Amino acid sequence: MKKVKRRKNNIHLVVGLGNPGPRYAFTRHNVGFMFLDKIANNWKRKHNYEEAKINIAEKNVLLIKPLTFMNLSGEIFNYINPSDFDDIIVVYDDVNIPLGKIRIRKKGSDGGHNGLKSIIAYIGEHFPRIRIGIGPKPENIDLVNFVLGEFNNNELMILHKVLEITTEALEEIVAGNISSAMNKFNSFEVKL
Repeated sequence: MKKVKRRKNNIHLVVGLGNPGPRYAFTRHNVGFMFLDKIANNWKRKHNYEEAKINIAEKNVLLIKPLTFMNLSGEIFNYINPSDFDDIIVVYDDVNIPLGKIRIRKKGSDGGHNGLKSIIAYIGEHFPRIRIGIGPKPENIDLVNFVLGEFNNNELMILHKVLEITTEALEEIVAGNISSAMNKFNSFEVKL
């Protein structure tokens, strides 16, 4: 896998994964978008993505929501140079993690997530990621219907708290404390 060489520009890139359009807005597969919408509201349309600029931990952060469908998320790097950023952090759903938990990793494989697979194809797997649990998938439903289904009211209450915790985790990662964030948040669980 290729490893993107980063310049020190004091700017971080956070990519939230999801599918564009109102049909998918509140589906489980869109928790990456939901998270970014929680921390920013000044979105501007660019080529095939929306962006917002915020400040976290006294650092400049560019937030990106790819407007391609999930499987083509990496195409944003046709318009954004990954080497322009001190760090690239990807936030996305994970059906293998229970709802109420997040997992932070410094790098790794796509784990079967097609959006992440697309990003890895463009920039390699050497970037931090925050996986937001949406599982477990019930046995009587197929994976596509599950991830493209919406949360029920109880799940939304849990998710709201999880997104608050994810905000704290992102602050630690941007501040340069990813190991601390992993120790603190990888064992955390939100329950009603």
